[in-house]
Amino acid sequence: MTLSFLPSKNPPPPVFQTTSPVNRVGKGRALPFFPRKRGKWPRERSIGVLRCRGLIVPLLLILAACSAPTPKISPFMDENPPNLSAWGIVTVDDDRLTLGVDAMPYDLNSALYTDAAHKLRVLWMPLGKRAIYREEQALDFPVGTVIAKTFYYPKSNTGVLLNTHDMSADFAGEGLNLNTVRLIETRILVHRQSGWAALPYIWNDAQDDAVLERTGGALPIHLQKDNGDGQDFIYVVPNANQCAGCHAVNATTKAIQPIGPAPRHLNKTYSYPGGSENQLEHLARLGYLSGFESANTAPRNANWRDESASLDRRARAWLDINCGHCHNPVGVADTSALYLDRPEHAYPSGNAGLCKPPVAAGQGTGGYRFDIVPGKAEQSILWYRMASTNPAVMMPELGRSTADDDGVALIADWINAMEGDCY
Repeated sequence: MTLSFLPSKNPPPPVFQTTSPVNRVGKGRALPFFPRKRGKWPRERSIGVLRCRGLIVPLLLILAACSAPTPKISPFMDENPPNLSAWGIVTVDDDRLTLGVDAMPYDLNSALYTDAAHKLRVLWMPLGKRAIYREEQALDFPVGTVIAKTFYYPKSNTGVLLNTHDMSADFAGEGLNLNTVRLIETRILVHRQSGWAALPYIWNDAQDDAVLERTGGALPIHLQKDNGDGQDFIYVVPNANQCAGCHAVNATTKAIQPIGPAPRHLNKTYSYPGGSENQLEHLARLGYLSGFESANTAPRNANWRDESASLDRRARAWLDINCGHCHNPVGVADTSALYLDRPEHAYPSGNAGLCKPPVAAGQGTGGYRFDIVPGKAEQSILWYRMASTNPAVMMPELGRSTADDDGVALIADWINAMEGDCY
């Protein structure tokens, strides 16, 4: 795929504003988000009245006269549509990537590193269905659930893609501002009767739709870092089978599962159009989540970039989201006996990597003897593999072509702060 970075010449869409405080969405939102109350669903509510450019008109007139209707989401239970737009969960509307009807954005306390890409996460569940709260795993979502994760990069006003942590210009309402970002791929997880299925879609050059590429793809990317340095690499979109390399979180069943939407990752405040609210409490209040009691008692990972949190919590949060889906007692790396999931759980020191020899010797060890040597990051296999971009050495081995320099530095600080000796 050839990437082009020309800014959109489309005019901005009309701005809608609701006359009801409950449904106020403000500028930049094509349609209102109707908050659900427990047991109440949007399709059962009255149509309501909106204000379109100063005129009060019924919603149906707005749909006909002011904008195209917000797409209805289709949970394809058997077929795999060739275009992402068929799902309706995220679609392009003029110069914005917008969310479909009843789709909800969400975020994680700490996110997986994917070559510095930013991500828009969106969740949809069928009408009248609820997820079941599970404390140590991802929520148990009902059949018909669709989860979409769109990978993108911010871009400068000249179209140069940026390696930056700043997301302030990314959004337009709940969706993305296509004047300031470049879409790369969207990964769909759909819960079918036979289990979860993973489908990768790659965005076209026109940035108006994404195409199903079950065999994945490789895209040349040039990023500009905050310090002005350039960064060139091949961005790899995993094929449908490789998705199971991470999402088959149980090595015995090999069943694909979501990873991110687990309580410890979701337990944070999100800025919704109607106001800020804890994500777990938001799902429960809208009737989407059963068995949940309180965010205060639910596990919560640290934001590893939050320097007000302890170094230990930050490091463990990074390792959990980047490594824990494989490195756990039932994961595909269970034979390594190195467990990096669930920061609140106290594994024996050996299983946590302290002075633990690797199960298998070889190039991946770098000639070092232990996974973690207290006080000596440069002699620790864990740090060595994180810092590498050699496919035969690096960890995680999927989902990246570059090293997370900030994450590598964090783990180095964490190991160097440890006391003790392996000899």
